[in-house]
Amino acid sequence: MSALARFSAWCAHAFAVHGPQEEPDPREREVAARLAQFVARRQLVTPALMLLESGRPLNFIGSQVLAFLAPFATLVFAPDEYEVLVRLLERRQGIEVLIAALTAEEQR
Repeated sequence: MSALARFSAWCAHAFAVHGPQEEPDPREREVAARLAQFVARRQLVTPALMLLESGRPLNFIGSQVLAFLAPFATLVFAPDEYEVLVRLLERRQGIEVLIAALTAEEQR
């Protein structure tokens, strides 16, 4: 294989944004549902949905910011649940799980 062919093959996948589609595990769905209940109790579902939809392209960066803030956030949140939330948001479909949980909670 020539160097140009190897470089061309590398470029074909270098900037791919769609990774393997993983189904969220039950623990991630549970944390998303609890977060949705927390937001719904404060009647902030619409602003939360707007924030999630507008920040969709930046979800991985947002998850890394959450990981950076973990020492401070775990003073307020349970560390294991916070870790699950960060892991969920690292994947593209994590936003979809949160949006589904928020809309389901709003329809109750």
